[in-house]
Amino acid sequence: MKYILLIDSKDEKGLIYKISKILFENDINITNEQEFVDNENNKFFYRSEISGELDIKDLKNKLQNILPLANIKITQKRTKDVVVLATKEAHALGDILIKHYSGDFDINIKCVIANRDNLKDLVEKFNIPFYYINADDMDRVTHENKMIEVINQYNPDLIILAKFMRILTPNFVEKFPNKIINIHHSFLPAFIGANPYKQAYKRGVKIIGATAHFVNNDLDDGPIIEQDITRVNHEMNWEEMRNKGRDIEKNVLSRAIKLAIEDRIFVYDNKTIIL
Repeated sequence: MKYILLIDSKDEKGLIYKISKILFENDINITNEQEFVDNENNKFFYRSEISGELDIKDLKNKLQNILPLANIKITQKRTKDVVVLATKEAHALGDILIKHYSGDFDINIKCVIANRDNLKDLVEKFNIPFYYINADDMDRVTHENKMIEVINQYNPDLIILAKFMRILTPNFVEKFPNKIINIHHSFLPAFIGANPYKQAYKRGVKIIGATAHFVNNDLDDGPIIEQDITRVNHEMNWEEMRNKGRDIEKNVLSRAIKLAIEDRIFVYDNKTIIL
């Protein structure tokens, strides 16, 4: 059996030796490992892929005995369950569906939930359940509670916001800590509100990009997982800029999802460490 071992703790001498010794004594093989030390904050981060016959609870207790203040997580390598939230833009959702269909993502898309119904036909082409919950027919709390009811049926490992264009309340976010991944455009300078690409075009921006991050209670201020940029110029109209931006958005979101499903992300002090 294959497992992922994640440890973060206060840094001290001999941590790799102590961890390796426990694994060796329990006849567990390390097939891949990475570590990082944040010297400024004296923090140690460790990820390893391990294999063998093991009792997760027993191994965690043995590691906790030598690292009493560490955060230790051991998970069996498996296909992750995902719920996707969408509105009406198809590029991010379509990219996820195709990567899932082709096997590029080791995920089970349990369902797609949307507050518009125009993507229903697209989703159902992939034989994935589609739930249309119209946000216009109810207040925000009721709408979110209906989404939570559906999500809880599937108990997903991750919730992906594929251009889901509604701000989530603290009540929703706190139910899925560090499980919700969002994608949004990133401009220098930033533009908010309707049609940000048209705003950016009118200001003559030279760089556009995208940011994928975990969702917290501060709008677009959660721990950043992945980012990218591309240069643009005055020869491009706003539609061309938007299309180029959408390509970046779906690529950045794709990379963030892959990092998450491979258990490579540590969330620490409102930022991420990727191993």
